[in-house]
Amino acid sequence: MTTVLPDTIYAIQHLAFEDLGSLEDVIYQLGYRVRYFEAGVDDLSKAMQHTGLVIILGGPIGIYETEDYPFLQKEIDLLKVRLENNLPTLGICLGAQLIAHALDAKVYAGHSKEIGWSELQLANVTENILAPLAEVPVLHWHGDTFDLPENSTLLASSTVYPNQAFSYGKNILALQFHIEAEAYAMEKWFIGHTCELRKADIHIPSLRAESQQYAPALAQVVPQILQQFIQRLDCK
Repeated sequence: MTTVLPDTIYAIQHLAFEDLGSLEDVIYQLGYRVRYFEAGVDDLSKAMQHTGLVIILGGPIGIYETEDYPFLQKEIDLLKVRLENNLPTLGICLGAQLIAHALDAKVYAGHSKEIGWSELQLANVTENILAPLAEVPVLHWHGDTFDLPENSTLLASSTVYPNQAFSYGKNILALQFHIEAEAYAMEKWFIGHTCELRKADIHIPSLRAESQQYAPALAQVVPQILQQFIQRLDCK
């Protein structure tokens, strides 16, 4: 039976150029509309109370930086209520860290930056929603990591960090990596994150070449994952 969702999917953005990327076209193809909310600018109450799917996107700040970015605490408080109500939620990078934190797992600075393209190690679980990513490199771009929340299911790891993706029931999915990355849009990331890239001693021409090489294959499997996630949602 097809899941019936409200006709608009909400996306919470923490940085202008970190948008839905390749997910946006898939959302339109599935017959949904998109509405963006800007964290730190817009009131996120409406987004977090939305009974349809909400996608929480990435950003360069940490969930523990609430003193410098007071809006984060409000976002976390709203997210906790959302997850308690089991409302459909997909978190990417910072979004995944926010979900982990809202589920009372520890989120903290990792031992090293993980920036670049590499394959995931998929967990051997029944009907792993990330199965289409087998042997498909994904974009990693983070310095923080998280412990696995209690009662969640680990879906993927990398050689650098063990917790790269988890589900929490049918309605909540957290991805530490960037499934939405598009080759043509990556130049905005290289410009916007230049300080982070240089501090981490990342060779930008190599990262650009990897993005051109791997992003198209990633975009090919994104529709399968998003559609499957929507079809699995338990919406009442």
